[in-house]
Amino acid sequence: MKKKESSLTSLVSAFGRAYHSQYDTPKIFDDFIAKDLLSKEEFSMISRNMIGGIQFFNKNIGEMFKDNPDEILKWITQVQLSPTPLARSAYCEQVLLNEVKLGLKQYVILGAGLDTFGFRHSEMEHSLEIFEVDYPTTQDFKRKKLNQANFYIPNNLHFVPMDFTTNFTQQDLIDEGFDHQKTFFSLLGVSYYLTKEQIANLINHIFANLPSGSSIVLDYADENLFVEKGLSNRVENMVKMVSASGEPMKSCFTYLEMEKMLEKSGLLIYEHLSPAKINELYFKDRTDYLSAFETIHFIHAVKQ
Repeated sequence: MKKKESSLTSLVSAFGRAYHSQYDTPKIFDDFIAKDLLSKEEFSMISRNMIGGIQFFNKNIGEMFKDNPDEILKWITQVQLSPTPLARSAYCEQVLLNEVKLGLKQYVILGAGLDTFGFRHSEMEHSLEIFEVDYPTTQDFKRKKLNQANFYIPNNLHFVPMDFTTNFTQQDLIDEGFDHQKTFFSLLGVSYYLTKEQIANLINHIFANLPSGSSIVLDYADENLFVEKGLSNRVENMVKMVSASGEPMKSCFTYLEMEKMLEKSGLLIYEHLSPAKINELYFKDRTDYLSAFETIHFIHAVKQ
């Protein structure tokens, strides 16, 4: 991620969650706080940009709904923008909450952006320590948004500024109160933009000196990433968009490659969700445009 673009990236992600919370039924993942981190001007700006880009996404949809911009926005958001972030957040928090029931005390969010977990679960302020790790510029941006929204920062939420993609260090976490005990990590929306070597090194560093039972939920793109077009060419569009922005996708994995990489760090795959399984779990029987994104998989891996 380019540091100067990190604020925009986190804003667009928050937009997708806010839109879903306000307008979609039934809810896949209800981030009811996301809207508070966007000003009305920001929400309108992103909406206009989405609607204005319909010719890139789908000319036929643009023509069909040329007099209905709200439907165009719904189509773009539900087809292109929201499916993966909503489903992976729902899955990650499902796993996390189960780990908390089993006694988990530490949660590290790698690439937190405008994540709102700590604010949506205030009941955990005295039972779960949350460490948000992200670029310093992104964290500064988030702190400003929280301040503007008059949010109280709970005592269990710790901000750890770090470029973890190239220089992960547990010492920065330790300085914020991190302990070498059983820990749950999330790495969402990040792996695509790193090389396979960078991902392997990151996983190695993350789990160094941590006890058995520590685990991670991550999403990754499979080996069809650069050949699959997807529904309304959305996979191809995604690859083109991020490449044009100067942040190209760099890695995709077969399941076997992912399994071997994790094994080298002492992790075994506890659960794997394929696109078909994600669709069954989170998008079944919907009557809107939402469906699981082709080529994207979720994994929960546990240290042995």
